[in-house]
Amino acid sequence: MRAERPIKAVIFDLDGTLIDSMGIWYKIDREFLRENGVTEPPEDISERMKPLTVEEAAELFIKEFRLPLTNEQVTARIEEMVYAEYAENIALKPYAGQLLELLKERKIPCCIATATYRSLAEAVLERHGIRERFEFILTDSEYPMGKCRPDIFLGAASRLGAAPEETLVIEDALHCIETASAAGFVTAAVFDEASAAERDTIRAAADYYFADLRGAMSLF
Repeated sequence: MRAERPIKAVIFDLDGTLIDSMGIWYKIDREFLRENGVTEPPEDISERMKPLTVEEAAELFIKEFRLPLTNEQVTARIEEMVYAEYAENIALKPYAGQLLELLKERKIPCCIATATYRSLAEAVLERHGIRERFEFILTDSEYPMGKCRPDIFLGAASRLGAAPEETLVIEDALHCIETASAAGFVTAAVFDEASAAERDTIRAAADYYFADLRGAMSLF
């Protein structure tokens, strides 16, 4: 089926939506602690890290595990490890390439709105050869309130030349779907394992819900 309202532009989330990256934080938290002598990291460490910035996570690591490092040293090492994952390992989510090709054929402009550092976003998109498919990338650098406020979505739609009701936001996280929906955007939620526990709530909040990006192709 096609969307009831004509879609003239698309705003993509990156992590968990276009790329399969949510699991790397579980991996990196543990790798970092192990290389600093914490041989058995707590099982809940990644869940506790999830709402924190890298700087906040560094401070917690230092205090809780008594690491003989500065906040700057911890932050630099974590960022180095994360960059390597984005530049070398992280895969696209299934059907991402096909959906982007369809948008190109339909001449529908799209962009990325993400909380991820721009350098990471650029690295993974360049590696997969899809950077040029996006008009621009917006991050928390331009919109410090992130996706808890609609400003990043509204700014993206304005730059794409479309009104919110003509713009599809594709996300995997509940709070992002809720923010975009409240601002009048058409929303499509895509399943990601990291948000599986909220699947039913996400399904209820979004205009459309898909198991993967192939489902979103039916909207065009």
